[in-house]
Amino acid sequence: MDINYIHSLFLKCKSVSIDTRKIELNSLFVAIKGERFDANTFAKEALEKGASYVIIDDESYFIDQRTILVDDSLTALQNLAKFHREYLKLPIIALTGSNGKTTTKELIHVVLSKKFNTKATVGNLNNHIGVPLTLLSFTSETEIGIVEMGANHKKEIEFLCDLAKPDYGYITNFGKAHLEGFGGVEGVIEGKSEMYQYLSANNKLAFINLEDPIQVEKSMSLKAYSFGVNKTNADVDIISIKANPFVVISYSNLTISTHLIGLYNANNINAALTIGKYFSIDDVAIKEALESYVPENNRSQLLTKGTNQIILDAYNANPSSMAVAIENFIQLDSPNKIMILGDMFELGQESQQEHQAIVAMLLNEEGVKCYFVGSSFYTNRIDGNHFYFYETFEALASHLKETKIENSTILIKGSRGMALERTLDFLS
Repeated sequence: MDINYIHSLFLKCKSVSIDTRKIELNSLFVAIKGERFDANTFAKEALEKGASYVIIDDESYFIDQRTILVDDSLTALQNLAKFHREYLKLPIIALTGSNGKTTTKELIHVVLSKKFNTKATVGNLNNHIGVPLTLLSFTSETEIGIVEMGANHKKEIEFLCDLAKPDYGYITNFGKAHLEGFGGVEGVIEGKSEMYQYLSANNKLAFINLEDPIQVEKSMSLKAYSFGVNKTNADVDIISIKANPFVVISYSNLTISTHLIGLYNANNINAALTIGKYFSIDDVAIKEALESYVPENNRSQLLTKGTNQIILDAYNANPSSMAVAIENFIQLDSPNKIMILGDMFELGQESQQEHQAIVAMLLNEEGVKCYFVGSSFYTNRIDGNHFYFYETFEALASHLKETKIENSTILIKGSRGMALERTLDFLS
């Protein structure tokens, strides 16, 4: 069916949905087949719940004139998003990277919202389905769009850039994430750099962290706006960074005291500051925005449970983010430090090596009690007076039920599948 026609119907709708549990009145429902279900079967239910139109790719579920039949619903969603992006012609900032994407996106959003009507990716809807949904959430009133892009294999960022057609791009870092899909660290660098290739080919601008040698090398041919710490050649020169535990940034005559924990969050803050400066946001407004942001959803949250101070960073983990979280935690000026570290997923053949490296990293840190949780860490268990290994979460929970932990500073870090936020129930 003609994309112009589908777009004209979309413009009459309030929103787009792919989940009948979240249908809004006057929405467009797109029936996308999943691994365990065929969403075409929910088309009638979507209309009954208030959808104005449904897109399906199985004619046996055609209902009436409110039904839009296409060859493939997912492709239709992606093509509609691409058409809508070109229809709006608004400036779009895209960002990707191994760590810190969502936090950086949120920080950029709060900064730019001080001056512009800004919309950004909700949560982490950053894949081949989430990016189209993000693009379709932008309206004629949106002045700047911010699109987070995730990837676990090569050519994915290239595809997402072709959909979103960003005017600006930022790569947070190149770390050891999704090694199984990318085929190693070099594959990660190649895959993430697809954003630079798009920006270069289309004469667009990249925001660059001059302290990251890979970013500097890969962006040589790009138009760039840069930042760095004590980098006089940077467009935005950060004077100093401190974190004990909250990050404090000094820039020009500003001191920005954030609610973000850890030196690993400094570049996320610096990127948002830099992008704010590029878009001529007032210094005081940038300071207000960055100081107002409070992390949530298990991302670098500082919590108090009884007499314990807890750094909850259990949304996800990979070898790079695990290492910097540990390094930051070790340098904290706190007594009675405990780490609860969970398995890191999607590492493929490098899983044993990477879990082994994290254990070895902590071998000489005898002042920090380390609880390792999960089968991968358990496989790499070694003796150490400060080491405790648990093959399952249940084994850890059993220990915590019997052990009173008080007056401690605790880091909780692990992959999403470990759901280590469950340990909070035993730390109060």
